[in-house]
Amino acid sequence: MPISARDNLEAALDTIERHNGAINGMITVTADQARADADAADQAAANGQWLGLLHGMTMAIKDNIQTAGVRTTSGSLHFKDVVPNQDAFVVERLKAAGAVIVGKATMQELAFGIRSDNPVSGQCHNPWDQDRIPGGSSGGSGAVVAAGMAQGALGTDTGGSIRLPAAMNGIAGLRPTHGRVPNHGSTPVSAAYDTIGPMARRVSDLARILAVTASEGPGSAPTSGPDLGNFLPTLNDGVNGLRIGVPGNFYFDNCADVIAEAVMTALRNLETQGATLVEVDVAGAETTHQWATIQVYSDACAYHKDRLDNHPELFSKGVLDRMLVGRTFTGVDYANACRARETWQQTLGALYQDIDILASPTTPAPPPPIREDKSLLEATKDASRNTYAGGFGANPGLSLPVGFDGDGLPIGLQLEAAWWEEPKLLRTGVAYQNATDWHLAEPPLK
Repeated sequence: MPISARDNLEAALDTIERHNGAINGMITVTADQARADADAADQAAANGQWLGLLHGMTMAIKDNIQTAGVRTTSGSLHFKDVVPNQDAFVVERLKAAGAVIVGKATMQELAFGIRSDNPVSGQCHNPWDQDRIPGGSSGGSGAVVAAGMAQGALGTDTGGSIRLPAAMNGIAGLRPTHGRVPNHGSTPVSAAYDTIGPMARRVSDLARILAVTASEGPGSAPTSGPDLGNFLPTLNDGVNGLRIGVPGNFYFDNCADVIAEAVMTALRNLETQGATLVEVDVAGAETTHQWATIQVYSDACAYHKDRLDNHPELFSKGVLDRMLVGRTFTGVDYANACRARETWQQTLGALYQDIDILASPTTPAPPPPIREDKSLLEATKDASRNTYAGGFGANPGLSLPVGFDGDGLPIGLQLEAAWWEEPKLLRTGVAYQNATDWHLAEPPLK
């Protein structure tokens, strides 16, 4: 007999009660409303009704995405008391599809860094090692799913903020093509880069969440790609004939051996299922982080101009120092970065004529300790060296769990595709998870 939505919810709330004090992944828990929604889902099922693709699925929402009547802080003292009157478009869609929202997941202050620390709720901890960060900026979303506090979560990704915490928490996370999912109701870092996307253990759950949230709506890109259509029935079609590019330059440089080995083992698994591995050279990949930084930091400074000018004391030092780098760039710098982005997208366009997917380690090193000497700027740059390229290209990327290092810390494989090719990524992820069980591993919570 299938588990009821209420029983499913109570299991999640029990986990939150027992472990959120240590993990600090949830900033706000909406237990009463969640129970009402779960009961409504069960009543609908008893009446022979199905609420949608997410019927009874527990979900957490990153705290920079608006939720009507529920505090949305963006992890910032500037917004610590904000209670929106309106749900973000994606939250409306989740509710309409039957999701049971357990509350808001904590995050890096203003989505600006990988540590998932903020002055409103404090440091979020990695469930696999509570002395390490969960990645960011959607670290709370990643930690909550890994710890079993929700089956799925929404995050936002500017230069890796879904894919990095997915890798560091041993779950799956999808950055959709920029413009695939409306950013309406989300506090931005950079409107030209930000993308709302799903996080879950199972890629099949990512697919359902994407199918629900991908739609024309407020905040959609001015030019949208082809409709996703009914892609869910194709998820188990496999990878026979798929061409997977393995870069010979940049992406594996300075990568921990155990991570590179786990990534290549995962790719060989896909090869046994019919995919072809193709060595490729990705010209210009090494410059993408530099150029993207100019645009992202400048955009952040533009959005937060009044707050930077009038109340800089409400920023934490690490975020303020990192953000103010954006004020060192000139208009000429920004224009040159725009031209570099166009060139990079042309490079990707040519690359994806020869391959279907580009594979790499999501992050080249394990999750850093919470207490480390590096600045937020340095730590974020190091971790996101492989993910910024996808943000710069605006193309979709999927991170999958593919093993653990010698300290029991998760390892992520990044798969990227051409614009609007999310179904191809999701089919590949499902094929890999059908053949492996890394995504089922549970952290040793005390």
